[in-house]
Amino acid sequence: MEKEYKLKVNEDFEFSFTKAEIDALNISKATKKTFHILQGNKGVQAEITEQNFLARSYTIKLNGNFYSVDISNPLDLLIKEMGLSLGAAQRVNDIKAPMPGLILEVNVTEGAKVKEGDYLLVLEAMKMENTLTAPRDGVVKSVSIKKGETVEKNQLLIEME
Repeated sequence: MEKEYKLKVNEDFEFSFTKAEIDALNISKATKKTFHILQGNKGVQAEITEQNFLARSYTIKLNGNFYSVDISNPLDLLIKEMGLSLGAAQRVNDIKAPMPGLILEVNVTEGAKVKEGDYLLVLEAMKMENTLTAPRDGVVKSVSIKKGETVEKNQLLIEME
């Protein structure tokens, strides 16, 4: 099975390329961020104006037009197909209320170091106690609630660094 790459351009258009199709392109680097791409008899100048290498997200200027491009490699596609997400826990900084309820207990303070799975607070909702835990290791940046306070769904409870 040949490796396949998916590109999403401007959130609206999706393209698939095989490794062989990419290798067939004639790409020459003009400067650190500009390239000349030749496919068959067509040539184009491309400039990378913004890049997030880890997220594989780029803004590219082609013929005076800007395009937002997100690239998914074969591993990304497999993870998505399996219904998983790669590194999602590392990106969670805001702990929000999953439902409206009453804060019964707050177990952390600003500046506290927490480990993934540590109990942060207890939220009572529909006569059930729900313990919210730390999604990752980190430091508590701010605590926006107090014991006895009522909260709405998606209200910010705790912010992490």
